[in-house]
Amino acid sequence: MANQDTITLFEFQYKYDTEEACHKHLFKMKWPNGFVCPKCGHDRAYEIKTRKLPLYECSQCKHQTTVLVGTVFEKTRTSLRKWFWAIFLVAQDKRGVSARLISEQLGVCYVTAWTMLHKIRKAMAQRDAGYQLGGIVELDESFFGAPTVGGKRGRGTEKTQVLVGLSLNLKGQPQHLKMEVITDIKGKTLVEFAKRNMISGSIISSDMYRSYRILARHFDHEPQEFSAKENPDHLKWLHVIISNAKAFIKGTYHGLDSKHLQAYLGEYCYRFNRRMFKGQLFNRLVHCCVTSRVVTYPELIK
Repeated sequence: MANQDTITLFEFQYKYDTEEACHKHLFKMKWPNGFVCPKCGHDRAYEIKTRKLPLYECSQCKHQTTVLVGTVFEKTRTSLRKWFWAIFLVAQDKRGVSARLISEQLGVCYVTAWTMLHKIRKAMAQRDAGYQLGGIVELDESFFGAPTVGGKRGRGTEKTQVLVGLSLNLKGQPQHLKMEVITDIKGKTLVEFAKRNMISGSIISSDMYRSYRILARHFDHEPQEFSAKENPDHLKWLHVIISNAKAFIKGTYHGLDSKHLQAYLGEYCYRFNRRMFKGQLFNRLVHCCVTSRVVTYPELIK
């Protein structure tokens, strides 16, 4: 995706102060080269302005559509201005924003704010799903959730298990991140994660845990005994990022349960993978919401 324009708070308030302005921006995002019929691909349409938002009727097949169809915004009852503000607030605060804050700031009920944020997170995850890790990939599992009284620590804990992959460049600097909730740490689970998220030829760096041995059948695998004292660089960046992810979730999303953990991990990864695009996140998120598939409230809560 090409770089998006940066935007300040002042510019945002000036540019998107009406529903029409927000609609025009979505039109440009969805059809950058002009209208394209989603049914037949024709590039001309009649604009029908009898509704709140313009309706476009293809001049060839007569199919009718709007800029919202097939996007995160489809069938929304919330104004586009409030959607844009929600996306802007999410983009501006690297710590993330809670549904309670969105509810209070935008004057919408908590359920509406919660749904909006989860739809945005779904769009983030869908966007990141198309990217794969490559080069040297640090791989390890971690555990998220509140500690249980008298419960086990580390492998075997009752917390939610999360598999984390981090690609490094030739200088050993972190590049891209993947985090996925898993049900177990068996070899099959690790291989499936690696095949789904890593390009062929990747070099996997892990600790010596027995389940990781099977990775050598499919990838170049370089396991090492983990020792922060004797080999401080081994998995160093991965563990730093895992620690930051836990702080991110705990600091903003208090009381998060395992059911929606993947959504918040997806948000963290999306932010991390675009950490170099300061000021561009608003437009990148709008683009995500326009190009991602529709997700309904029942899908979010199931």
